[in-house]
Amino acid sequence: MKAIEISRHGGPEVLQMCERPKPVAGPHEVVIRVGAAGVNRPDVQQRKGLYPAPPGASDIPGLDTAGVIVKVGEAVRRWKEGDRVCALSAGGGYAEFCAVPESQVMPVPHGLGMAEAASLPEVYFTAWHNIMQLGRLDFRETLLIQGGTSGVGMAAAQIAKVLRQARVLATAGTSEKCAMCRRFGVDIAINYREGEWADAVRNLVGDAGVDVILDSQAADYVEKEVELLAMGGRLLLIANHRGDYSNIRTRAFVQRSLTLTGAQIRRRDPVFKGKIASELVSQVWPQLAAGTIKTHIQNKFPLSQAASAHAILDANEQVGKIVLVVDPGIE
Repeated sequence: MKAIEISRHGGPEVLQMCERPKPVAGPHEVVIRVGAAGVNRPDVQQRKGLYPAPPGASDIPGLDTAGVIVKVGEAVRRWKEGDRVCALSAGGGYAEFCAVPESQVMPVPHGLGMAEAASLPEVYFTAWHNIMQLGRLDFRETLLIQGGTSGVGMAAAQIAKVLRQARVLATAGTSEKCAMCRRFGVDIAINYREGEWADAVRNLVGDAGVDVILDSQAADYVEKEVELLAMGGRLLLIANHRGDYSNIRTRAFVQRSLTLTGAQIRRRDPVFKGKIASELVSQVWPQLAAGTIKTHIQNKFPLSQAASAHAILDANEQVGKIVLVVDPGIE
Protein backbone atom coordinates (compact mmCIF):
# COMPACT_ATOMS: atom_id res chain seq x y z
CA MET A 1 0.00 0.00 0.00
CA LYS A 2 0.99 3.64 -0.40
CA ALA A 3 1.72 5.51 2.81
CA ILE A 4 3.50 8.58 4.15
CA GLU A 5 6.50 7.93 6.37
CA ILE A 6 8.70 10.23 8.44
CA SER A 7 12.05 9.78 6.70
CA ARG A 8 13.90 11.65 9.47
CA HIS A 9 12.99 14.19 12.13
CA GLY A 10 12.58 17.71 10.81
CA GLY A 11 10.33 20.01 8.82
CA PRO A 12 7.39 19.08 6.59
CA GLU A 13 9.76 18.04 3.81
CA VAL A 14 10.70 14.87 5.73
CA LEU A 15 7.25 13.41 5.00
CA GLN A 16 7.81 11.07 2.08
CA MET A 17 5.57 8.75 0.07
CA CYS A 18 6.55 5.10 0.45
CA GLU A 19 5.33 1.53 -0.03
CA ARG A 20 4.43 -0.46 3.08
CA PRO A 21 2.81 -3.86 3.67
CA LYS A 22 -0.93 -3.77 4.24
CA PRO A 23 -1.82 -4.15 7.93
CA VAL A 24 -3.34 -7.41 9.13
CA ALA A 25 -6.33 -7.39 11.49
CA GLY A 26 -5.67 -8.78 14.95
CA PRO A 27 -8.44 -10.73 16.70
CA HIS A 28 -10.09 -7.56 18.04
CA GLU A 29 -9.19 -5.24 15.17
CA VAL A 30 -10.64 -4.11 11.87
CA VAL A 31 -8.77 -3.00 8.76
CA ILE A 32 -10.12 0.16 7.17
CA ARG A 33 -9.61 1.10 3.54
CA VAL A 34 -8.93 4.77 4.14
CA GLY A 35 -10.87 7.41 2.24
CA ALA A 36 -9.51 10.36 4.24
CA ALA A 37 -7.20 11.03 7.17
CA GLY A 38 -7.12 13.96 9.58
CA VAL A 39 -3.98 15.99 10.32
CA ASN A 40 -3.33 16.85 13.96
CA ARG A 41 -0.74 18.51 16.20
CA PRO A 42 0.48 15.13 17.51
CA ASP A 43 1.45 14.24 13.93
CA VAL A 44 3.57 17.40 13.77
CA GLN A 45 5.18 16.63 17.13
CA GLN A 46 5.94 13.08 15.97
CA ARG A 47 7.51 14.42 12.77
CA LYS A 48 9.77 16.68 14.85
CA GLY A 49 10.88 13.80 17.07
CA LEU A 50 9.04 15.12 20.14
CA TYR A 51 6.21 12.59 20.33
CA PRO A 52 7.16 9.03 19.30
CA ALA A 53 4.53 6.45 18.48
CA PRO A 54 3.60 4.22 21.45
CA PRO A 55 5.17 0.75 21.64
CA GLY A 56 3.50 -1.58 19.17
CA ALA A 57 1.86 1.21 17.16
CA SER A 58 2.61 1.96 13.52
CA ASP A 59 5.37 4.52 12.91
CA ILE A 60 3.25 5.91 10.07
CA PRO A 61 1.71 9.21 11.30
CA GLY A 62 -2.02 9.81 11.44
CA LEU A 63 -4.52 9.33 14.27
CA ASP A 64 -7.77 10.05 12.35
CA THR A 65 -9.15 7.80 9.65
CA ALA A 66 -12.43 7.43 7.81
CA GLY A 67 -13.28 4.83 5.23
CA VAL A 68 -14.78 1.39 4.68
CA ILE A 69 -14.01 -1.77 6.66
CA VAL A 70 -12.45 -4.41 4.44
CA LYS A 71 -11.43 -6.98 7.07
CA VAL A 72 -12.56 -7.86 10.58
CA GLY A 73 -10.65 -9.86 13.18
CA GLU A 74 -11.93 -13.23 14.29
CA ALA A 75 -13.23 -11.90 17.64
CA VAL A 76 -14.92 -8.77 16.22
CA ARG A 77 -18.70 -8.77 16.61
CA ARG A 78 -19.85 -5.15 16.32
CA TRP A 79 -18.52 -4.42 12.80
CA LYS A 80 -18.66 -6.09 9.40
CA GLU A 81 -16.99 -5.65 6.04
CA GLY A 82 -18.49 -2.75 4.09
CA ASP A 83 -19.36 -0.60 7.13
CA ARG A 84 -18.66 3.14 6.69
CA VAL A 85 -16.67 4.18 9.74
CA CYS A 86 -14.29 6.66 11.27
CA ALA A 87 -11.74 5.77 13.92
CA LEU A 88 -9.09 6.93 16.33
CA SER A 89 -5.86 4.98 15.88
CA ALA A 90 -2.52 5.13 17.68
CA GLY A 91 -0.85 5.70 14.29
CA GLY A 92 -1.00 4.58 10.69
CA GLY A 93 -3.65 6.93 9.32
CA TYR A 94 -1.56 8.43 6.49
CA ALA A 95 -1.95 5.27 4.41
CA GLU A 96 -4.33 3.44 2.11
CA PHE A 97 -5.19 0.91 4.83
CA CYS A 98 -5.17 1.18 8.63
CA ALA A 99 -5.76 -1.40 11.38
CA VAL A 100 -7.68 -0.15 14.44
CA PRO A 101 -9.05 -1.84 17.60
CA GLU A 102 -12.80 -2.32 17.18
CA SER A 103 -13.63 -0.31 20.32
CA GLN A 104 -12.09 2.81 18.76
CA VAL A 105 -14.21 2.59 15.61
CA MET A 106 -17.38 4.67 15.21
CA PRO A 107 -19.99 4.96 12.46
CA VAL A 108 -19.75 7.90 10.09
CA PRO A 109 -22.36 10.38 11.37
CA HIS A 110 -25.42 10.51 9.13
CA GLY A 111 -25.06 13.01 6.33
CA LEU A 112 -21.28 13.45 6.58
CA GLY A 113 -18.75 12.53 3.91
CA MET A 114 -15.41 10.84 4.47
CA ALA A 115 -13.39 14.05 4.73
CA GLU A 116 -15.75 15.40 7.38
CA ALA A 117 -15.73 12.10 9.26
CA ALA A 118 -11.92 12.01 9.21
CA SER A 119 -11.84 15.42 10.87
CA LEU A 120 -13.66 14.18 13.97
CA PRO A 121 -11.98 11.47 16.08
CA GLU A 122 -8.83 13.01 17.57
CA VAL A 123 -10.28 16.42 18.37
CA TYR A 124 -13.61 15.15 19.70
CA PHE A 125 -11.96 12.41 21.79
CA THR A 126 -9.69 15.08 23.28
CA ALA A 127 -12.40 17.66 23.85
CA TRP A 128 -14.87 15.17 25.34
CA HIS A 129 -12.38 13.44 27.64
CA ASN A 130 -11.14 16.73 28.99
CA ILE A 131 -14.13 19.03 29.41
CA MET A 132 -16.77 16.37 30.10
CA GLN A 133 -14.96 13.49 31.82
CA LEU A 134 -12.05 15.22 33.58
CA GLY A 135 -13.44 18.75 33.72
CA ARG A 136 -16.98 17.70 34.70
CA LEU A 137 -18.39 20.75 32.93
CA ASP A 138 -21.83 21.41 34.40
CA PHE A 139 -24.82 23.30 33.03
CA ARG A 140 -24.31 27.03 32.53
CA GLU A 141 -20.77 27.04 33.87
CA THR A 142 -18.07 29.23 32.30
CA LEU A 143 -15.45 27.62 30.07
CA LEU A 144 -12.29 29.32 28.81
CA ILE A 145 -10.55 27.77 25.80
CA GLN A 146 -6.98 28.76 24.99
CA GLY A 147 -6.85 28.53 21.19
CA GLY A 148 -10.45 28.71 20.10
CA THR A 149 -9.86 27.95 16.40
CA SER A 150 -7.85 24.78 16.90
CA GLY A 151 -9.70 21.60 16.05
CA VAL A 152 -9.97 20.72 19.74
CA GLY A 153 -11.03 24.26 20.61
CA MET A 154 -13.85 24.33 18.08
CA ALA A 155 -15.05 20.90 19.19
CA ALA A 156 -14.95 21.85 22.88
CA ALA A 157 -16.79 25.13 22.33
CA GLN A 158 -19.67 23.42 20.55
CA ILE A 159 -19.95 20.55 23.03
CA ALA A 160 -20.01 23.06 25.89
CA LYS A 161 -22.58 25.32 24.25
CA VAL A 162 -24.93 22.67 22.82
CA LEU A 163 -24.83 20.06 25.59
CA ARG A 164 -24.22 22.24 28.66
CA GLN A 165 -25.46 25.71 27.66
CA ALA A 166 -22.14 26.98 29.00
CA ARG A 167 -20.79 30.49 28.75
CA VAL A 168 -17.79 30.01 26.46
CA LEU A 169 -14.79 32.34 26.28
CA ALA A 170 -11.84 31.72 23.97
CA THR A 171 -8.54 33.26 22.95
CA ALA A 172 -7.26 33.55 19.37
CA GLY A 173 -4.48 35.43 17.62
CA THR A 174 -6.26 37.45 14.91
CA SER A 175 -9.56 39.25 14.46
CA GLU A 176 -10.46 36.74 11.74
CA LYS A 177 -9.87 33.83 14.11
CA CYS A 178 -11.92 35.57 16.79
CA ALA A 179 -14.80 35.88 14.33
CA MET A 180 -14.51 32.18 13.52
CA CYS A 181 -14.64 31.35 17.24
CA ARG A 182 -17.94 33.16 17.52
CA ARG A 183 -19.34 31.16 14.60
CA PHE A 184 -18.63 27.92 16.46
CA GLY A 185 -20.11 28.38 19.90
CA VAL A 186 -17.88 30.98 21.57
CA ASP A 187 -19.72 33.83 23.27
CA ILE A 188 -16.72 36.17 23.64
CA ALA A 189 -13.41 35.80 21.77
CA ILE A 190 -10.29 37.59 23.02
CA ASN A 191 -7.43 38.52 20.71
CA TYR A 192 -4.38 37.70 22.83
CA ARG A 193 -2.21 39.93 20.65
CA GLU A 194 -4.22 42.99 21.68
CA GLY A 195 -3.41 43.45 25.35
CA GLU A 196 -3.19 41.03 28.24
CA TRP A 197 -5.66 38.17 27.76
CA ALA A 198 -5.83 37.37 31.49
CA ASP A 199 -6.93 40.93 32.31
CA ALA A 200 -9.60 40.73 29.61
CA VAL A 201 -10.92 37.48 31.07
CA ARG A 202 -10.93 38.94 34.60
CA ASN A 203 -12.90 41.94 33.39
CA LEU A 204 -15.49 39.59 31.92
CA VAL A 205 -15.92 37.16 34.82
CA GLY A 206 -15.12 39.36 37.81
CA ASP A 207 -14.76 37.69 41.20
CA ALA A 208 -16.93 34.75 40.07
CA GLY A 209 -14.00 33.38 38.07
CA VAL A 210 -13.88 30.69 35.40
CA ASP A 211 -15.16 27.19 36.18
CA VAL A 212 -13.14 25.25 33.58
CA ILE A 213 -10.07 26.19 31.52
CA LEU A 214 -8.86 24.08 28.58
CA ASP A 215 -5.23 24.92 27.83
CA SER A 216 -2.56 23.64 25.43
CA GLN A 217 0.04 26.32 26.22
CA ALA A 218 1.06 25.70 29.88
CA ALA A 219 4.33 27.34 31.10
CA ASP A 220 3.68 30.98 32.10
CA TYR A 221 -0.04 30.68 31.26
CA VAL A 222 -0.68 28.32 34.17
CA GLU A 223 0.01 30.80 36.94
CA LYS A 224 -2.42 33.28 35.39
CA GLU A 225 -5.05 30.59 34.84
CA VAL A 226 -4.93 29.41 38.44
CA GLU A 227 -5.72 32.92 39.61
CA LEU A 228 -8.68 33.10 37.21
CA LEU A 229 -10.32 29.90 38.43
CA ALA A 230 -13.54 29.98 40.43
CA MET A 231 -14.03 28.11 43.68
CA GLY A 232 -13.89 24.44 42.68
CA GLY A 233 -12.42 25.37 39.28
CA ARG A 234 -10.70 22.86 37.00
CA LEU A 235 -7.62 23.53 34.84
CA LEU A 236 -7.19 21.00 32.03
CA LEU A 237 -3.79 20.77 30.32
CA ILE A 238 -3.67 18.99 26.96
CA ALA A 239 -0.22 20.17 25.79
CA ASN A 240 2.68 22.39 26.81
CA HIS A 241 3.54 24.39 23.71
CA ARG A 242 5.02 27.31 25.68
CA GLY A 243 7.28 25.17 27.86
CA ASP A 244 7.59 22.25 30.25
CA TYR A 245 7.59 24.08 33.58
CA SER A 246 5.17 26.40 35.37
CA ASN A 247 5.33 28.41 38.58
CA ILE A 248 2.11 27.98 40.55
CA ARG A 249 0.93 28.76 44.06
CA THR A 250 -0.17 25.37 45.36
CA ARG A 251 -1.90 26.92 48.37
CA ALA A 252 -4.56 28.23 45.98
CA PHE A 253 -5.52 24.64 45.17
CA VAL A 254 -6.28 23.93 48.82
CA GLN A 255 -7.94 27.26 49.57
CA ARG A 256 -10.25 27.17 46.55
CA SER A 257 -10.64 23.40 46.00
CA LEU A 258 -9.04 23.55 42.56
CA THR A 259 -8.21 20.66 40.25
CA LEU A 260 -5.32 20.41 37.77
CA THR A 261 -5.37 17.58 35.22
CA GLY A 262 -3.23 16.44 32.33
CA ALA A 263 -4.39 14.12 29.59
CA GLN A 264 -2.89 12.03 26.82
CA ILE A 265 -5.19 9.60 25.05
CA ARG A 266 -2.82 8.04 22.51
CA ARG A 267 -1.07 5.72 24.98
CA ARG A 268 -4.25 4.63 26.75
CA ASP A 269 -5.67 1.15 26.15
CA PRO A 270 -8.59 0.29 23.81
CA VAL A 271 -11.03 -0.18 26.72
CA PHE A 272 -10.36 3.38 27.92
CA LYS A 273 -10.72 4.78 24.40
CA GLY A 274 -13.81 2.68 23.80
CA LYS A 275 -15.64 4.38 26.66
CA ILE A 276 -15.00 7.78 25.09
CA ALA A 277 -16.07 6.49 21.68
CA SER A 278 -19.32 5.15 23.10
CA GLU A 279 -20.19 8.47 24.76
CA LEU A 280 -19.37 10.42 21.61
CA VAL A 281 -21.59 8.20 19.46
CA SER A 282 -24.52 8.47 21.87
CA GLN A 283 -24.28 12.18 22.70
CA VAL A 284 -22.31 14.05 20.02
CA TRP A 285 -22.88 12.07 16.82
CA PRO A 286 -26.65 12.84 16.81
CA GLN A 287 -25.79 16.54 17.07
CA LEU A 288 -23.43 16.24 14.10
CA ALA A 289 -26.13 14.47 12.10
CA ALA A 290 -28.63 17.20 12.99
CA GLY A 291 -26.17 20.00 12.17
CA THR A 292 -26.29 21.54 15.65
CA ILE A 293 -22.59 20.65 16.01
CA LYS A 294 -20.42 21.08 12.92
CA THR A 295 -16.91 20.38 11.79
CA HIS A 296 -14.87 22.94 9.86
CA ILE A 297 -12.34 21.78 7.27
CA GLN A 298 -9.94 24.53 6.25
CA ASN A 299 -8.06 22.61 3.55
CA LYS A 300 -8.00 19.24 1.84
CA PHE A 301 -4.82 17.84 0.30
CA PRO A 302 -4.11 14.57 -1.52
CA LEU A 303 -2.05 12.11 0.52
CA SER A 304 1.04 12.90 -1.56
CA GLN A 305 0.91 16.52 -0.33
CA ALA A 306 1.04 15.75 3.38
CA ALA A 307 4.00 18.14 3.68
CA SER A 308 1.81 21.04 2.52
CA ALA A 309 -0.75 20.17 5.17
CA HIS A 310 1.91 20.14 7.89
CA ALA A 311 3.27 23.48 6.73
CA ILE A 312 -0.05 25.13 7.62
CA LEU A 313 0.16 23.83 11.18
CA ASP A 314 3.83 24.82 11.45
CA ALA A 315 2.88 28.38 10.48
CA ASN A 316 0.07 28.38 13.07
CA GLU A 317 -2.40 29.22 10.30
CA GLN A 318 -4.78 26.37 11.05
CA VAL A 319 -8.46 27.11 11.58
CA GLY A 320 -10.39 23.95 12.31
CA LYS A 321 -9.08 20.85 10.57
CA ILE A 322 -6.78 19.90 7.70
CA VAL A 323 -7.62 16.64 5.93
CA LEU A 324 -5.70 14.35 3.59
CA VAL A 325 -7.82 12.77 0.87
CA VAL A 326 -6.39 9.27 0.49
CA ASP A 327 -8.97 7.70 -1.85
CA PRO A 328 -11.46 10.16 -3.38
CA GLY A 329 -13.52 7.23 -4.65
CA ILE A 330 -14.62 6.27 -1.14
CA GLU A 331 -17.70 8.14 0.07
